[in-house]
Amino acid sequence: MAAPEGKQKLNRRSALALGLTAVGSLAGGFFMRDSGKAQAAMPSLRPPGAIVEKDFLAACIRCFQCASVCPNQCIRFVGLDEGLARAYTPHIRPREQACILCMKCTQACPTEALTPIAAEPGEILEKVKIGLAKVNEDLCYSYNGRHCGVCYYACPFPDKALRLKIHARPVIDEKACVGCGNCERACIHLPQAVRIRPREA
Repeated sequence: MAAPEGKQKLNRRSALALGLTAVGSLAGGFFMRDSGKAQAAMPSLRPPGAIVEKDFLAACIRCFQCASVCPNQCIRFVGLDEGLARAYTPHIRPREQACILCMKCTQACPTEALTPIAAEPGEILEKVKIGLAKVNEDLCYSYNGRHCGVCYYACPFPDKALRLKIHARPVIDEKACVGCGNCERACIHLPQAVRIRPREA
């Protein structure tokens, strides 16, 4: 006797779901094998207040609350291509959208994978270390006969984190740079002449 049409549809859906789960498990096994290599090769720029990476991965529960409160929508999430250990954890891609240092994500994190930081300039300078800006002098217009300085005007801490030398040549203060990425976002050179690198790299 043939199964009712509704049950046939349900069975097809169940089979499809099981098939997708199996594929996901196989893919997960593949990515898990490469996760250590991927992590070593390409560290992520975590949102402000992130604790040490290995502790961050253990503490982050992938709740996405940090991104939901971000007014600048700069927080993205790592994909499965970087391994299950890092999948769906938050990171920032400054060229797409930089951090405006509102500190709302640090207040929203329920596990303190992002430690709370007040939206005060002094505390931000002291505690926020998303990454470190690096200027490629071979690409930077100001180091190659032109006058630019756009990155300086985008920096939230001009003359502290980033200052200009003669001919508007940018210089980064490694101690003061918070790694927000506004300089990278603003850079008018393609490819950009200033990039934010993870401090652990």
